[in-house]
Amino acid sequence: MSSLVGRIHTIETCGTVDGPGIRFIIFMQGCLMKCKYCHNRDSWALDGGKETTVDELMQELLQYRHFMEASGGGITISGGEAMLQPEFVHAMFEACRMEGIHTCLDTNGFVRRIDDTTKKVLDAADLVLLDIKQMDNTKHIDLTHVSNKYTLDFAKYLAEHDQPVYLRYVVLPGYTDALEDVHELGKFIEPMKNIVKIELLPYHELGKHKWTAMGEIYPLDGVNPPSRDTMITIKNILLEYHPDVIF
Repeated sequence: MSSLVGRIHTIETCGTVDGPGIRFIIFMQGCLMKCKYCHNRDSWALDGGKETTVDELMQELLQYRHFMEASGGGITISGGEAMLQPEFVHAMFEACRMEGIHTCLDTNGFVRRIDDTTKKVLDAADLVLLDIKQMDNTKHIDLTHVSNKYTLDFAKYLAEHDQPVYLRYVVLPGYTDALEDVHELGKFIEPMKNIVKIELLPYHELGKHKWTAMGEIYPLDGVNPPSRDTMITIKNILLEYHPDVIF
């Protein structure tokens, strides 16, 4: 066990959408991307959230071991952005591995330098959920306020090291649904044999109330979710490049 302290946003004890099976999800505090559709706007501040230790989280997590084991689930560490606190994430993953619990990292890949600590986290992760927001860098900056360079480099690193990945892509009308951008994504991932699954996530505004509660204007007010036809079209385009991937 470890008394290492991390700063967390929230915990979800029986999550079902962030990796396989039923999962204990730790949402870490802090994020350097400022996505316009962020549904955890209150997770951005690096000094927000609450401090807790690996030992404290493990005590709570182990209460749900039966549900995780019965469903093929495990732990997912998400955010905010988990890789802003890599030492803590690594310690959590190592503690879980000692208990035989499946480990999953949910990240936007905005990692400036893949150092030894980053490598330790990835070595301890059974699965990575990687968000690629937008292939066009100018559009990516408009959507997230940062470049996509680090995320794409991170994706290449995962592919080179054969790290199992679920690729996530939020379909946001007017921002990520242009077919030329989807084709660019397809070309980018085409040679990547480590991508197990692609998750196309239709935009929603369930986090709008958090922006309002913080006294901010929600930047996507009036934008509607994508149509079913749009989702099918994007799926079919990506299948052209990665025909064996699971959706």
